[in-house]
Amino acid sequence: MIPFEHYKEAAEYLRPFIPQNTKCAITLGSGLGELGNSIVASAVIPYTDIPHFPKSTAIGHKGNLIIGTLDGSPVIAMQGRFHYYEGYTMDQVTFHVRVFKLLGIEFLFVSNAAGGVSRGYKVGDLMIIGDHINLLPNPLIGPNMAEFGVRFSDMTRAYDRELIKKAEQIGKDLDIPMHKGVYVGWTGPSYETPAEYKFLNIIGGDAIGMSTVPEVIVARHCDIRVFGMSVITNEGYHFEDDFVNDGDDVIKQANAAAGKMGKIFTTLIKSLY
Repeated sequence: MIPFEHYKEAAEYLRPFIPQNTKCAITLGSGLGELGNSIVASAVIPYTDIPHFPKSTAIGHKGNLIIGTLDGSPVIAMQGRFHYYEGYTMDQVTFHVRVFKLLGIEFLFVSNAAGGVSRGYKVGDLMIIGDHINLLPNPLIGPNMAEFGVRFSDMTRAYDRELIKKAEQIGKDLDIPMHKGVYVGWTGPSYETPAEYKFLNIIGGDAIGMSTVPEVIVARHCDIRVFGMSVITNEGYHFEDDFVNDGDDVIKQANAAAGKMGKIFTTLIKSLY
């Protein structure tokens, strides 16, 4: 268990860089770190400079914390996240979320690259995360950190309904089609077998990925409101003889869709200030 003092030390290191009215943080997932280029940065801090922060090792994760403005709105952006499959504990995977809470963050925007397991989901599609299924260890297992939240935190509104409604309207206004579905959090790092893809769809999943869910659970424990979006980067429901999952192609497809997702995030965040 990470001691509370470590979260405080990381927050105190970052506090001088962060404008007092900053209330939105963004986690940019695989390939989506390029969205950080839309942020007018006042500071770009490598994770390795922040006390107790893990190091991001996944493909497409630059490992920087960007502090600045997104179309005039103050934000903190994680240019890359931490994953259970990298060998980190769940406390390490979610370390930044608790630091954000100490910095006064009220809204967490999470993004990821995901495999579509619902037929009709195509590469390049966007999916608003309406709910999730957690097949990773729960990050709240262990002694409760009462400084952040209660022992048994409610997850019936894991993804904020008001933010989802706003995002759906923004999508209509900008003519950006989006699905709304259930994201399944899976350990990785190997991609799923055809049978596993089928199973995950049968149990209610629309998209599958190796991240996001632990961050959301900890955010809700901290009473931070969450909005999540997936970019569909591969289709997990057809398996011709020549079909394989390719990590480099996932990054390529995520980058291609980052512009659309960026417009949604930018407009939604602007509505909160």
